[in-house]
Amino acid sequence: MEPGTEQPPKRLRLVAYLRVSTDRQAEHGQGLDIQERAIRRWARAQDHRIVEVLRDEGVSGSKDAADRPGLTAALDLVERHKADGVVVYRLDRLARSLTVQEAVLGHVWRHSGRVFAVDTGEVPQDDPSDPMRTFVRQVMGAAHQLERGLIAARMRAGRELKAERGGYAGFGSPPFGMRAEAKELVPVADEQAAIRRIVELRGQGRSLPEIVEVLEAERLRSKRGGRWHPQTVSRVLQRVA
Repeated sequence: MEPGTEQPPKRLRLVAYLRVSTDRQAEHGQGLDIQERAIRRWARAQDHRIVEVLRDEGVSGSKDAADRPGLTAALDLVERHKADGVVVYRLDRLARSLTVQEAVLGHVWRHSGRVFAVDTGEVPQDDPSDPMRTFVRQVMGAAHQLERGLIAARMRAGRELKAERGGYAGFGSPPFGMRAEAKELVPVADEQAAIRRIVELRGQGRSLPEIVEVLEAERLRSKRGGRWHPQTVSRVLQRVA
């Protein structure tokens, strides 16, 4: 390389990781779609390549990676050097618990991977000569954890008040296949039909992506008419079980 010339930045292979916390967000798909579009715009602007898009729908950011199939798969790609790193919409999509955040970052860095957030850029690795770097990151992680705790406390108080008034007091919206009516849960015929079809297909040995293809082909829509995803089908099967 000629003196004074700069080497062009390396084009990275990145896994896009998407997460929404509630089933309602997942079934509408808006939160996931917004995250994916923003990540793809950012990747194009930075000249990086998105090699895989993985998502956890209706999953709390306080859960460990082992309890999030999408995040587990993303970390596996980095560990096997099939990807150079992970990119998220915001760091709180990666985790809303400080301990989980630090564990995930540490895992990626141990395998020579990098972590990016669309709103703040690369999450810099710890540097013994710059302790403020770690401090600022962990303070932000603690703030996300506090925010999650406050939201949970408000929702808990709302459920308790609703129960006192005799209403349906479940967590969030009623599960797929049911709706709240006259303070009780009642079956939804179309959704119950979709559940039966999912169970039937799984009994035939179909994979989750294959079940999604059949549901879409047969126009059996998920809650509120949203599109199906493998994780959504998995949650339906877990509820049935």
